[in-house]
Amino acid sequence: MSYELFISRRYLRAKRKQVFVSVITFISILGIFLGVAALIIVLAVMNGFEEDLRTKILGIKSHIELTTDMTGPMKDYQQVRQRIAGIEGVVATTPFIYSQAMLRNGNGVSGVVIRGLDTQSAFQVIHLGKIREGSIEHLNAIPKEILSRLAAEGTQPEGIVIGREMARNMGIVLYDTITIISPVSIATPMGMVPRMEKFVVVGIFESGFYEYDSTLAYLSLKSCQNFMQMGDAVSGIDIKVNDIYKADVIAKKIQSQLGFPFWAQNWMQMNKNLFSALKLEKRVMFIILSLIVLVAAFNIISALIMIVMEKNKDIAILKSMGATQQSIMKIFIYQGLIIGVIGTTLGCIAGLAVAFNLQEVSLLVEKIFHFKFLPGDVYYLSELPSKVNYSDVVIIVIGTLLICFLSTIYPSLRASRTDPAEALRYE
Repeated sequence: MSYELFISRRYLRAKRKQVFVSVITFISILGIFLGVAALIIVLAVMNGFEEDLRTKILGIKSHIELTTDMTGPMKDYQQVRQRIAGIEGVVATTPFIYSQAMLRNGNGVSGVVIRGLDTQSAFQVIHLGKIREGSIEHLNAIPKEILSRLAAEGTQPEGIVIGREMARNMGIVLYDTITIISPVSIATPMGMVPRMEKFVVVGIFESGFYEYDSTLAYLSLKSCQNFMQMGDAVSGIDIKVNDIYKADVIAKKIQSQLGFPFWAQNWMQMNKNLFSALKLEKRVMFIILSLIVLVAAFNIISALIMIVMEKNKDIAILKSMGATQQSIMKIFIYQGLIIGVIGTTLGCIAGLAVAFNLQEVSLLVEKIFHFKFLPGDVYYLSELPSKVNYSDVVIIVIGTLLICFLSTIYPSLRASRTDPAEALRYE
C-alpha cells in the first residue's frame, strides 16, 4: 500500500475535533449512495415499461399489418398470403377483420373494437394473453350444453371473446348473451337501421393492457364476415417476422413486391409516439436524478477543502520531509475516490437488489400504505415492471466515479500548493 493511500484512509477517520468534517463525509457517501441507487432503479423501471409495453403490444398486434390503401376490403387475401410467405424474414401470416361497433348488455351500452380472426393461423402471429374463462376454440364450436340452452331460449348466436375489464365494467359473465350493433346499416321498410346481432360470450381474456382488455372483442373470421356483410373479404393481413427490429425493412420489401394498393405498416410506425415518449422520459429522468450525484460531489469538495484547511500543518510537514506536489494531490484524490467508491458500491448493491425484486417491494409498499402504484384504469399497465440493463449500470458507475474524481481536483491542487514556511511560521 502506498503511503499516500495510507494517509488518505487515516484522514477519513475523524478525531474529536473533526466530527463536523466526518459528518460531511458521511453525507457525501449517502448522497452518492442515493443517487446511484435511484438511477439504477428508475432506469430499470423505464426499461421494464418499454419492454413490457412492446411485449404486450406485439402480443395483441402483429409485427407488420398489411392493408389496402383506401380501396376497401381485401378480397384476394389467400393469394396475397402465398406471395408474402416467400419473402425473406416472414414467419407466419393470418387474415383479420377490424371494425368498431357498440356492445349492449341489458341497459348498458359501450363502444367496442371488433376483430375477426382465423383461429387456425392467428395464434402463430398474435397472442391474446391469458384466457381467464372459457376457451378461444369455442368461437368455432360452442359447447353442446350451451347450444341446447340457447336453443330452448329460441336463439342460436355465434361465439365472442371479450376482455376482462370489459366484462367487469359491463357486468358480463361467461356464456351471457350480448348484442353487437354494427355501424353498417341495413335497409328496412322503416328506412336504414343499424345491423344488430346477438352473440354468446364463450371466453374472457386478459392481456394485462387495460386499453385492450376494456375495448377489444374477438369473433371468428367467418362470423365477422357474415356480421359485417363482407362476403369472403378481410380488412387486412397480420404478419409475424423473425426479427422485430428488422420489421421496417421487411415491410418495405412486402410493399415493393405487392405494389399499389397495398400498404404495409410495421409496429414501430404504429406505436412511434408512445416509444418516442418513453425514450425521452428515460433521458430526462437520467438527467434529473444525476443532479443528486452532483450535489453529493459538491459535498465531497466541501469536505476535502475543510480537511485541507484542518491538515495544513500535516501537509507542510510532509512537504518538508520531501513529499512532492503530486504525492500531496494523490492523498486527497484518493480520499475523494474512497468516498465515491464506497457510495457507488453501496448504491449499486441497493439499487440492483430493489430493481431485481421491484414487484415484491411495490406489493409490500402498497400493502403498508394502502394505495396502488398503477391503477389499471389510469395507466396502460397494471403491474410495475423492471428490467436491469447492465450497460446502464456501467454508465452510471463510471459517470459517478468520474464526477467524484473531478470533484477532488480543486481541493487537491490547493493542498499541493501549500507553502511549508507559511504553514509552520506560527507553530
